Amino acid sequence: MGSPLSHYFIYTGHNSYLTGNQLSSGCSERPIVKALLDGVRVIELDLWPNAAKDEVEVLHGRTWTSPVELIKCLEAIKEHAFATSPYPVILTLEDHLTPDLQAKVAKMLKETFGDMLYISESESMSEFPSPDDLKGKIIISTKPPKEYLQTKSSKEEHADDDDKAEEGVWGEEISDDKTTARQMSEQYSGKYAEEGDEEQMDGEAEKKARQGADNEYKRLIAIQLTRRKHDMDVDLKVDPEKVSRLSLGEKAYEKAIVTHGEHIIRFTQRNLLRIFPRSTRITSSNYNPVMGWRYGVQMVAANMQGHGRKLWLTQGMFRANGGCGYVKKPDILMNGDPEKLFDPRADLPVKTRLKVTVYMGDGWRFDFRKTHFDKCSPPDFYARVGIAGVAADTRMEQTKVMMDSWIPTWDHEFGEFPLAVPELALLRVEVHESDNHQKDDFGGQTCLPVWELRPGIRSVRLSDHKGQTLRSVKLLMRFEFFPSSSE
Repeated sequence: MGSPLSHYFIYTGHNSYLTGNQLSSGCSERPIVKALLDGVRVIELDLWPNAAKDEVEVLHGRTWTSPVELIKCLEAIKEHAFATSPYPVILTLEDHLTPDLQAKVAKMLKETFGDMLYISESESMSEFPSPDDLKGKIIISTKPPKEYLQTKSSKEEHADDDDKAEEGVWGEEISDDKTTARQMSEQYSGKYAEEGDEEQMDGEAEKKARQGADNEYKRLIAIQLTRRKHDMDVDLKVDPEKVSRLSLGEKAYEKAIVTHGEHIIRFTQRNLLRIFPRSTRITSSNYNPVMGWRYGVQMVAANMQGHGRKLWLTQGMFRANGGCGYVKKPDILMNGDPEKLFDPRADLPVKTRLKVTVYMGDGWRFDFRKTHFDKCSPPDFYARVGIAGVAADTRMEQTKVMMDSWIPTWDHEFGEFPLAVPELALLRVEVHESDNHQKDDFGGQTCLPVWELRPGIRSVRLSDHKGQTLRSVKLLMRFEFFPSSSE
């Protein structure tokens, strides 16, 4: 954990204070506490003046979400920041405040966090400190201060917003993305446009805001968010003298990986990049995080209340490295040699092969009612096993359905999974109960980092659709690694 922050994938939350959907749910410190206890290391707070414009509230702006006091969020962060992991918590602030309220925030931050607050010795850093250097520290990250912008109605913005792609309780299937590049090339043209997060000012407005901003508030910002120029060649330019953080919405990012994939990998070798979900994800669904990790993106922000397959992948990735919230990026993403720069869309050679066998499962009879799956008979379970990673590695397979059994015995040996980039591969495991007349019932899931799998016969615990480990449900599985056929 001694490398700069930019060398790690970081467990990142989005709108961390929301209890439910993005449009009308409540705001509370409770989701922040849960995220920290789950190992999340990046917490996002949106700061707005209250109705009287004399205090600071946290809420999702331009929506009907109900606010929570900033001080409650800060006190919750202080109490729980290092309960699960000793490594730094990055607090990203979306600031819509006047200078006098920025001064109040600065005072609150210092009084609440005290010595826990990391203050950089200089206005800009030539290299980020390491997680080891920052143990027990809380780091403030935001864009340069600006004046509060009047809230506007969101009725027109969100009238037709709906994330219809999510299907069922566990969400849509993860795509192998083999056609993604072509589809995005056809879909996006011209300059990229951002959506609904961390709004930007023109240069003159930002200059005025800097002049009016509270000096102490500015001093506390350790990681500055770069103001986007809406030109990828400029935004992704690497400054050898200083490092910074850039934030992109998922739509802008999707276009960028088509036109500037190599630039993103180079940029993230020194700088931090954050991707946030599009504003139309009203139900708090999530973006496929693998799309970010393939290009070295450290902060793929996730709606932690948006349960489903996309969040399972995020939870799976950050099971690695002891669940501390920081996972070292593979060396292939850190190679700066232009001739050896990683291309996740290339036809990559197979490095290793993973064989997976699922023998049996048990525990549903203890954790579920007898009539949970079928009212008149024991359940009909089947298992799905596959890989999420680079496009060449992504696939999903399924066992037969084991009829009328609470203790299904599949004894199913899957074909070998060829892995070109095992360092970015996640093993996906799901169990469902077959239903001929309705949608299949969900029976449990887990997602495991392939690079941390131990060969041999293993008992694998499953979790519910929220990612909480089920008390009794386990699968008996076997993992075997073989060299590629070319070796």
